[in-house]
Amino acid sequence: MFKKILSVGGFTLLSRVTGFLRDIVLAAVLGAGALMDAFSVALRLPNHFRAIFGEGATNQAYIPVYARIREQAGQAAATLFSNRVFSLNLIVQIILLAIALPFMPEIVRLLAPGFANDPLRFDLAVTLTRITFPYLLFITLVTLLSANLNAVDRYAAAAAAPILMNLCLVAALAVAFLFPNAAYAAAWGMAAAGVIEWLLLAFAARRAGVAAALTRPRLDADVKSFLKAFGPAVIGSAGVQIALFADTIIASLLPAGAYAALYYAERLYQLPIGVIAIGVGTVLLPTMSRLIAAGNEAASDRAQNRAIALTVVAAAPFAAAFLAIPELIVSALFERGRFDAAASQAAGAVLLAYAVGLPAIVLIRTQVSTFQARGDTTTPMFVSLAAIGANVALKLLLWRDFGAAGLALATAAGAWINVATLFLLGIRRGWAKPDPRLGVLIAITVAAALVAGIAARLAAPSMLAATAGLPHEPRLVAVAAVSVLAALLYAAVLGIGSKVSGTVRLLR
Repeated sequence: MFKKILSVGGFTLLSRVTGFLRDIVLAAVLGAGALMDAFSVALRLPNHFRAIFGEGATNQAYIPVYARIREQAGQAAATLFSNRVFSLNLIVQIILLAIALPFMPEIVRLLAPGFANDPLRFDLAVTLTRITFPYLLFITLVTLLSANLNAVDRYAAAAAAPILMNLCLVAALAVAFLFPNAAYAAAWGMAAAGVIEWLLLAFAARRAGVAAALTRPRLDADVKSFLKAFGPAVIGSAGVQIALFADTIIASLLPAGAYAALYYAERLYQLPIGVIAIGVGTVLLPTMSRLIAAGNEAASDRAQNRAIALTVVAAAPFAAAFLAIPELIVSALFERGRFDAAASQAAGAVLLAYAVGLPAIVLIRTQVSTFQARGDTTTPMFVSLAAIGANVALKLLLWRDFGAAGLALATAAGAWINVATLFLLGIRRGWAKPDPRLGVLIAITVAAALVAGIAARLAAPSMLAATAGLPHEPRLVAVAAVSVLAALLYAAVLGIGSKVSGTVRLLR
């Protein structure tokens, strides 16, 4: 399982690196003003629906059913099931697209009401969202093909697909002079990316023998089983998106630049989520599903404990860095062109707030797998809705006093409620069996991260002073140097502590 996680995580890391390149170009070209705010809405809306109907609900409900059919009835039965779900999904997406495009002004007005007071920004957001929204259709098809590939232990193509979106956006921004403004270029780059990602996944699925084809949808027993799990999964995924919709709505009421602060901070804290949480979750769910379907609960428990250990150890340094030097990280990566020091300060405050919930956010998928691998999507749905209720309530309490950072802090609180509740329910039902060594390893990891974070905080000022005279990117060099120092300390404390305690075996 470790090699599979490395495969997914490696491609996801490359995706995040190209994503940073994309965001650096966006920051330099669009800055943190009205153009970036309008494009942020155009980017967020299709991604909200993608998370609901695509990777959120489809993966949760689809993979366990597909794995069970393939394990018990063979590949032919699994392919027939896949074709029927693929065709049903395509019909739903076409209907959604046909409804959304003509009503886009109403949708933008509903989700970004503050834009109504700025006609130019509102009109631009509507136009850009009409350009980007078809991305949803293609990316949901990509998600289904990715699930088929994951079910047969093929992870590379699905993990690599987001790289294409980043490259498309950078390429589009490079020829921004051909468009009315750079925001239009970015929107068309995103639309093109959806088509290209779909072509890549269709080719990979065909080579692996798990391609999906159009067929007449039929509500047979397998499709009904999928839909029975899909309904709660949609509601659960929608619950998460409700919180993000709340961010979109409330941020539109804040001064210009709030969207940009949320966007750039989110891009940074999404790095460990993408590389670690998604990598682990992508491998863990089909692994547990297969083992449970084969009746090997003990092996499933070992896989889950190992996934939790790897997640905690890999995510802790990111949380420490984001808590210790958030503004310096934002400044080093994005402060150039139209992205100024004020924008760095705003995004740094949001990143600090997000970091409070980062450990919980990366662990959620390991806990959700406890239930989904057994076909239970209802329990995670109710837990998610309860956590989102608390999240949204906190947003309404915090946004006036803390602005965009208050929205991020509410997201962090909601994540902790979610993961803690899932963990306790899993233990209560006897479905989650934490290894006794896991608590010791977590304590050692926290201590190592604390040492690394304090070192980074203390070393940052002197490193900035030492690099101030460099002709190119002094802040980036300073962050790199501080990161190396903190990483070495983290690895040393963790390595010694885990070896002495014997918990290192959890990571192998």
